[in-house]
Amino acid sequence: MEWRDQGILLSSRRHGENSLIIEVFTPEQGRHAGIVRGGTSRKIAPILQPGAQLDVVWRARLEDHIGSFAVEPVRSRAAVAMGDRLALAGLNTVTALLSFCLPEREPHPALYARSEALLDLLDHSDLWPLAYLQWELALLEEMGFGLDLTTCAATGATEELIYVSPKSGQAVSAKGAGDWADRMLPLPDVLRGIGDATDHEIAQGFVTTGYFLNAHLARDLGDKPLPEARARYIDAFNRRI
Repeated sequence: MEWRDQGILLSSRRHGENSLIIEVFTPEQGRHAGIVRGGTSRKIAPILQPGAQLDVVWRARLEDHIGSFAVEPVRSRAAVAMGDRLALAGLNTVTALLSFCLPEREPHPALYARSEALLDLLDHSDLWPLAYLQWELALLEEMGFGLDLTTCAATGATEELIYVSPKSGQAVSAKGAGDWADRMLPLPDVLRGIGDATDHEIAQGFVTTGYFLNAHLARDLGDKPLPEARARYIDAFNRRI
């Protein structure tokens, strides 16, 4: 068995004395693991950092074996991330969430394209938080937990949508919320793709997407805790504002 693709390095861990087991996310193969022989060497180890763009060839005797990777660097994102604490936290949360929620060997080409484009914006600190919030919405959609923010769940109205129902993930208007308003999640304009997308609104958006990542996606995956990398990124972003 053999295939070749280009992808994003999600994680690596030591295997034996001088090898690594890496996970990559590629458009055609999805999240896929394999062994890199000699991956701890001075020549290869520096390129096997989370977020790196790699050209990979996977080989195995049988399809269900873990197999091995031959890797070639396409571009590194480590230099950008290491020079900016918020960028590093952002890179770590993207790779951690992809490792956390993607099923093995299942292609998600649309999510892959968004993930690659997002990571390529790491050196644009003014654009990245909004792009990352939009990526979280896309991740929820891809995993089957998309939010419907177009009409009120209670009244069908399309105006004064200021809440999100924590149960249905649908927008709720001020009138429709009624006595339940204090149990609703915030719906800032930025989540609907309108307005100026201030940092304050983006922070509100993270509250809502974070709820669905924790209470719906993580629960669906067996009540596993969401990777701590996301909380670290949100904390770093909130400190900035």
